[in-house]
Amino acid sequence: MRQVDRREFVGWSALAAAGLCVEGFGAPAWAQDVRGLPLTQAVQTASGRLRGVVRYGVNQFWGVPYAASTAGANRFMPPAKVTAWSGTRDCFQVGNRAPQDPDGPISEVFSLDRQEPMGEDCLNLNVFTPGLERGNRPVMVWLHGGGFAGGSGNWLLYEGTNLARKEDVVMVSVTHRLNLFGFLYLADLGGGEKWANSSNVGMQDVVAALAWIKENISAFGGNPGNVTVFGQSGGGSKVTTLMAMPSAKGLIHRAIAMSGAQVRGATRENATRAAEQFLGKLGIKSNELDRVQQLPWKQLQDAFFSEPRIQGLAGGPVVDGRSLPRDQWYPDAPAVSADVPLMMGSTETEDAWSDPPPPLQMSDDEMLTRVRRIVRNDEAKARDFIALYRKTHPGITNTDVWLTMNADNSRRANAQLLNELKTAQGKAPSYLYYFAWRSPVHKGQMKAYHTLDIPFALYNIDQAASMTGAMQERYALAHKMSAAFASFARSGNPNHADLPNWPAFNARTYPTMVFGNEVKVLNDPNREERLALKAIRELGNTTTTAQ
Repeated sequence: MRQVDRREFVGWSALAAAGLCVEGFGAPAWAQDVRGLPLTQAVQTASGRLRGVVRYGVNQFWGVPYAASTAGANRFMPPAKVTAWSGTRDCFQVGNRAPQDPDGPISEVFSLDRQEPMGEDCLNLNVFTPGLERGNRPVMVWLHGGGFAGGSGNWLLYEGTNLARKEDVVMVSVTHRLNLFGFLYLADLGGGEKWANSSNVGMQDVVAALAWIKENISAFGGNPGNVTVFGQSGGGSKVTTLMAMPSAKGLIHRAIAMSGAQVRGATRENATRAAEQFLGKLGIKSNELDRVQQLPWKQLQDAFFSEPRIQGLAGGPVVDGRSLPRDQWYPDAPAVSADVPLMMGSTETEDAWSDPPPPLQMSDDEMLTRVRRIVRNDEAKARDFIALYRKTHPGITNTDVWLTMNADNSRRANAQLLNELKTAQGKAPSYLYYFAWRSPVHKGQMKAYHTLDIPFALYNIDQAASMTGAMQERYALAHKMSAAFASFARSGNPNHADLPNWPAFNARTYPTMVFGNEVKVLNDPNREERLALKAIRELGNTTTTAQ
């Protein structure tokens, strides 16, 4: 039997006292087995000393608090400073996730979710760094997906060890408030000055995490003057929202949004109306706002997720005139982040990640029905669009017609739009990519689906074999893509020695980096489809305005 030294015994005693356990000892899915791993040297932060573990040559610090618990009087308030501690705090295990829907979203197609406990003491982050000497490493801050409603920074898919080790960067993943707890809008209910900043607190949490990074990351070998925020899906929406928040100015220096963009926010009027309806559901009057801080959080959670759901309630950022003074990217790029370079992209068949995946071959009728939804239910136009996609994508299947068209009209269109707006601003470069590599899992039904670019960007393809399969070709693509992301974080330019030259975006030639079986740059690769879909969207906007 292996002998356990005193330092390891003390570490495990601390975990046991905290109610934590590890794999091999009846551990829950979220617990990590750190037995036998060396411990890091202690790191001094503004709030106290931290100690993590060393795994695969990377220093890992898990569950680091960047702000105080959001329970009680801190609920629905801007994040408060964490209370300093004495001694050394062991950061061996993930922290809580934010309160969210207890039933999901957990996909049966793949799951790399740790399913850690949820609670209001959820403002925590994880740090991955190759070395603790004070250095000049770029800092890459990951914002998780799940919209503004679910998820956490602790998913196995988001592990920063490989990217930190391979590219010599410091990676940080952040957990923050979500849904009702992060976006209930209470500022205009007449509650007084106490509630004036009770708006977008989930995004204010992210700003607090960035402020913590600015103050402390040099002790982890990172450069506080070179911070890149990046994220996928909801994480991309958070990135593009941060770029419009004055409080984030100076805290972010580059931005990457993957398959997600937040062009506009909710109005104060709609958010206030939804908040009033929610309070009514709880039996709370607008002059009794303190009661929302006194109820058990699970009671609020149950009311939020129970039927009937309230339309527009806490669905995301509100244009409140304070934390978010304007729509994020409408009608133009936000001036507050004009000097921040941007990279954006999407995947070829975003919605193929549905559960279960779409059929390999969709019937003609089903394809036509789905395409009609895209073109405002105009059957003649739907048939024209199907013919267009068959012309520009020879041999395309019925399923791929709909999947590709739908992705082109949504997440890809947003990535293209924000690149156009950023370039028109003329202050910092932007770069556009398109992820077209197709996964073999589930008989190839999922193709180049939403989230598939994450393990390639983070070099987590082995951890994510359930998503990517096990083909050797994955490694070359993951190297090129992860190195591009790190190069962009380092200098604002994604080019590196193993990548074809990737020009900055311009609206004339539309250079687009395609990450697929072949990695190449194409100029405006979907021009015909892009312009046709744009005309449909503009018609919809005109019609809606006229009504």
